[in-house]
Amino acid sequence: MLELPRSTEVNRRVPKEKLYAHATLTTEVRDLVKDQVESVVWRNKLAENTAGIATGETVKELQVFAVTLRQRGLDKRVLQVIAKAIPYKILFVLIFGDEAQAWIEVAGTFYHTAWLAVDSLPLKFTGLNLDAVYENLARQVAGGKLGEAGNIAAAVARDKQRQKLERAIAALQKKSLREKQFNRQVELNDELKRLRKELAGLG
Repeated sequence: MLELPRSTEVNRRVPKEKLYAHATLTTEVRDLVKDQVESVVWRNKLAENTAGIATGETVKELQVFAVTLRQRGLDKRVLQVIAKAIPYKILFVLIFGDEAQAWIEVAGTFYHTAWLAVDSLPLKFTGLNLDAVYENLARQVAGGKLGEAGNIAAAVARDKQRQKLERAIAALQKKSLREKQFNRQVELNDELKRLRKELAGLG
């Protein structure tokens, strides 16, 4: 699935009860775990002593968890529960049938790839230390939303602002189409121009 050294392999099943014990769950989220998740397997552990990659300033270990699903899709809150239960950065690989999707959390936001054939996840584990490996993975999983360089937390903040502006523009466009008064249409169009300019400025 992912071309990682055998020295990183763990291949240990994580009982759902262990997840419940390490996270505060609402009844709704507990039901989501039961209904949507077939199994969770700790596939790999990337660390200095397993992968020969230097420890980073913030990332001491990077785990790979394979989550086999009972349906094609997973409520993001389930991943948040697992992430809270594990004190390390995690690359999640969701598996349903012969398809897989990678998810990763960066600066409090989850990003994911499209659904792809299990053996076709185009992820490369590269970097001089685990901080760099993690950031490179995040940029790959995000599919261009976080750029190729620069501070990744700042990139996430820009991406959030971009999404906010795109939603505001879409809402204004609908409002403008429904507006009958000419003066109000002019005001809405001026606001649209301002938002589009701000969006263009984010690069």
